[in-house]
Amino acid sequence: MPGVEVKVDGLSKSFGRANIWSDVSLTLPPGEVSVLLGPSGTGKSVFLKTLIGLLKPEKGSIVIHDTDLVHCSETRLYELRKLFGVLFQDGALFGSMNLYDNIAFPLREHTKFAESKISDIVAEKMEMVGLTGDEKKLPGEISGGMRKRAGLARALVLDPEIILFDEPDSGLDPVRTAYLNQLIIDLNAQTDATFLIVTHDINTAQTVPDNIGMLYRKHLAMFGPREVLLTSEEPVVSQFLNGRRQGPIGMSEEKDTAQAEREMAEAGDLDGLPPLKPQLEPSAGLPQRRAVGRRRERVESMMHTLPYAAQEAIRESYEQPTQWMPAVDQPTAQIPVVDEGRHRSS
Repeated sequence: MPGVEVKVDGLSKSFGRANIWSDVSLTLPPGEVSVLLGPSGTGKSVFLKTLIGLLKPEKGSIVIHDTDLVHCSETRLYELRKLFGVLFQDGALFGSMNLYDNIAFPLREHTKFAESKISDIVAEKMEMVGLTGDEKKLPGEISGGMRKRAGLARALVLDPEIILFDEPDSGLDPVRTAYLNQLIIDLNAQTDATFLIVTHDINTAQTVPDNIGMLYRKHLAMFGPREVLLTSEEPVVSQFLNGRRQGPIGMSEEKDTAQAEREMAEAGDLDGLPPLKPQLEPSAGLPQRRAVGRRRERVESMMHTLPYAAQEAIRESYEQPTQWMPAVDQPTAQIPVVDEGRHRSS
């Protein structure tokens, strides 16, 4: 099922007197992959929980299918939650259940499908994430990467229109993170669902999304086409993407302005951004992502409003012929996944 637009307007969230973020507004375009960046402690995971209705904001709206999740009835909210699939940081698998039963759990809870149909759906989703043959294994018997993929299979069983990823790279080494990133792109090509990924991983931010946002100083500093943030000269962006100490981001809170300016002056030739990397494409044998064609039309319509550096980066991406194809339906193929868990001990 194709993804849907998620429109967030003026969202604010606090816990008691502690404000987490205020006046957050963004639109997740249907079927596209978006990433939310930000220093630790800026409330990115809180945003995901608010988006799905697990936490209630003090102000603002979240509109999906013409319904505001913030102000709708509990019955309607329960139905809308079925549109979401969520991959939690640790996979959130039940330790006493094998992988088959973990993945089947949402189907048994939310549908009246016969067990034969549940078996077919579970087998399909496990094949999509490269876990065929591991049905009887317990979460404690497999690697962290396999647990992530099992959690992803469970998030897919109800064919969600929106899939949320809460730091999917957490606890994974760079190689497994790279495999997971490719899996995310491949799944988007097959499902055309709307994806939102919360991450700290710079390579993920550079190579996976169509759109990037950044939470900083208790508000959404920016959100838009990936090229806008990846070419931004804002000090906080430069510091974050380069992963360096000099800049406005401190160990726990933002730094004093004078201290940040002093460090940036001392940094000198550290100014600048890493080279812009090409966006990942689906694996060989898979269809092109239908969202790519829609995104191109959308970005071209706003091109005149974007910074010059972002415009140049977008035009350069258009010169790569495999980056865009018309949004047409094509037969799907299964994703080739290297199973990191089979060749080493857990």
